[in-house]
Amino acid sequence: MKWLNWFARISISCFWLVFSASVAAADLKLWYEQRANTWEEALPLGNGRLGAMVYGGVASETIQLNEDTFWAGGPHNNLNPAARAALPEIRRLIAAGQHSAASALAEKSITSQGAQGMPYQSAGVLDMVFPGHEKYSEYYRELDLNDATVRVRYAVGDTQFQREIFTSFVDQVVVIRLSADRPNALNFSVGLSHPEGMTIKEESDGLLMQGNSIDHEGIKGQVELANMTKILVPDGKMQLRDNRLTVNGATEAVILVAMATNFVNYRDLSGDPLARVDAFMQSAIKAFSGSVYQARLLAHQNFYRRYFSRVELNLGTNEFAQQPTDVRIREFSKRYDPSLTALYFQFGRYLLISSSQPGTQPANLQGIWNPHSTPPWDSKYTLNINAEMNYWPSEVTNLSELHEPFIQLVRDLAQTGRDAAKNMYGARGWMAHHNTDIWRISGAVDGPWGPWPTSSAWLVQHLWQKYLYTGDEKFLREAFPIFQSACEFFEDFLIRDEKAGGLVVSPSMSPENEPKATGVKIAAGATMDNQLLFDLFTNTIQAAEILDQNSADIKRWQKILDQLPPMQIGRYHQLQEWLEDWDDPFDQHRHVSHLYGLFPSNQISPIHTPELFSAARVTMEQRGDPSTGWSMNWKINLWARLLDGDRALKLIRDQISPAGGTGFSEAGGTYPNMFDAHPPFQVDGNFGFTSGVAEMLAQSHDGAVHLLPALPHAWPKGEVKGLVMRGGFVIDMAWENGEVNYLKVVSQLGGNLRIRSYAPLPKPQGFQVIAAAGSNPNLFYKVPEVKHPIKHTQRNLPRLSLERTYLIDVSTKAGKEYQWSR
Repeated sequence: MKWLNWFARISISCFWLVFSASVAAADLKLWYEQRANTWEEALPLGNGRLGAMVYGGVASETIQLNEDTFWAGGPHNNLNPAARAALPEIRRLIAAGQHSAASALAEKSITSQGAQGMPYQSAGVLDMVFPGHEKYSEYYRELDLNDATVRVRYAVGDTQFQREIFTSFVDQVVVIRLSADRPNALNFSVGLSHPEGMTIKEESDGLLMQGNSIDHEGIKGQVELANMTKILVPDGKMQLRDNRLTVNGATEAVILVAMATNFVNYRDLSGDPLARVDAFMQSAIKAFSGSVYQARLLAHQNFYRRYFSRVELNLGTNEFAQQPTDVRIREFSKRYDPSLTALYFQFGRYLLISSSQPGTQPANLQGIWNPHSTPPWDSKYTLNINAEMNYWPSEVTNLSELHEPFIQLVRDLAQTGRDAAKNMYGARGWMAHHNTDIWRISGAVDGPWGPWPTSSAWLVQHLWQKYLYTGDEKFLREAFPIFQSACEFFEDFLIRDEKAGGLVVSPSMSPENEPKATGVKIAAGATMDNQLLFDLFTNTIQAAEILDQNSADIKRWQKILDQLPPMQIGRYHQLQEWLEDWDDPFDQHRHVSHLYGLFPSNQISPIHTPELFSAARVTMEQRGDPSTGWSMNWKINLWARLLDGDRALKLIRDQISPAGGTGFSEAGGTYPNMFDAHPPFQVDGNFGFTSGVAEMLAQSHDGAVHLLPALPHAWPKGEVKGLVMRGGFVIDMAWENGEVNYLKVVSQLGGNLRIRSYAPLPKPQGFQVIAAAGSNPNLFYKVPEVKHPIKHTQRNLPRLSLERTYLIDVSTKAGKEYQWSR
């Protein structure tokens, strides 16, 4: 028996070594046979603080630069003090059905009459000129996701030239290494520029560019930028002339770019950008001096890989993986190219690692990459889905630490939002509207889009979900005052609505849609608001119980929870979007806000709320598939939650298709550099895609870990490693013919592991498995008690049954791993 156990362990180990090797060998490069002609073809690099877009030109190279704190304006808030006095009249008009008048009044009295949020700005451009390189051959450029490095290769005559570019996580500079395979063949010059015409100085064998952020909407630009460039040349000759660094006769050179601002936090601009940039540069020069380039590159790569290598995905490969990335994107919807889906999935993880590190700003609407002074939507944080969507992959794809910048934004808004609650609405607690920026504004912006007061309820869910994945009770205790304060606002703000027979949010809207019945967005008791407040109060009560908080608060919150309106099923059998049955079955609006309850929330379930589950599917059918990029990627997640992998894959095919230009439209898709297109570029779609693929492979929101819940028929065989489920379960899994044939679960927290699958799992290796019954005793898997829906249709829709699935329990210990194999 001992011999058999030993043999089983060895067999499992060998299987996993083969599995890991096969996944690691998967295609993880974006590569091209020509330079980028547009920004949407350039390749992104970032270290959370610094961003770079590399064009890969030959005779002239362009690297567009960003620094995450370089925003227009300065510390301020944008509250409209007229809101408090106007609030009763706005509510009266809505209740009386005079929505247009209510909207007009809200636009004047709630939406800011001044600043609408500040734009994130470009930090300039580094350009390089290579005389004599106009005629070249053997061109190749790549972004390698294995090591977060861009490489460009080409030949001029019989000389091979190479560039290697990375944004160092450890040295905090942009690094460009140029080399030639023939001695003294490198001749080039380097310059800096900025779209706002910043001052360039020749200083200490380098270039220094300085300037201020722009004034915007009455707020003076107060962020000071310093951008410094120097070159390390082991051989050859370097000189400064006409604000350019020129190198002649070199064999290799390392260009270092350091950037810094005076930003300390959203209230404080007392930093010294010159001292900071000089410190970054001097530290980098010391690190890169001598023959240590490879060691510094390896330090950067090791830092990056400790995040990136946690998750691996292999969906299979074929001959199309040998083609350039732009060709694969163009042809994806017409053929079977599964490894491009895996590459796209990992590209989303790469972008999050590159744009969100502990201590940096959170990823904004364009991540960290933006070439403009006034970009589309100002590159702000849109809080009615887009900013939250950026962080959907953070926990499930094993990047929990990278959630921290967004959680810090929530902490900041919990402070500035107190002023909004008090001065605009006469309420306690904190709140925010549908947009914020680096200054953590909490007022309303963008005219009729402004009066949506519910973002705080969504933002708090990120704190709760972080706890559910990590089990970090210390974090929950520290965050709990933010939960409490968010509840306090709605305790004061909610009003009783006789038609709803309960408490509603008024004024508000279903972002960013408007019903034909009223022609305007403003409304009361929108379904999404009811869902958000259900989550806020439900999860705050559960957190209070875990932390042994005041029972009087719990009773008060439960009373409010009991008075929230239930979800409704409308006359077209759809999940109703508004309090009234105003839905249009031909409405294909990009926002599907009322499906928040399906994803990212867990209020709509085939097991516990089957009628709502069926109604949600009807809504998804009515809304259709083609839309903006971020909307299609949300729909991948929604179809995964509807357990329809083939429809989710159809959305993947819609997404991985050429984008409909760079101007504003709703023809979403993918740019040649794999950026998501609204269009124009929005990074949230990339993150939503990654989250959606994870949801297709494993889910943990509905009382159990559900393996392969929405596997398309086109993925019969595959492997995934490192996905994280709620309760701290980390899963590695392989499948064939759509059935799991290997499973390893590492239990980080211990407790009951409940697994749901469509087919029996392989044999457990040395531990007991029992058939599951009743509710899952693991508190991280507590299922919410959702009210029965109000129905406005007599039709009973078909239900999806999971009664024939397999459900097992395993009692686990923290730090132990559990394996199943054939």
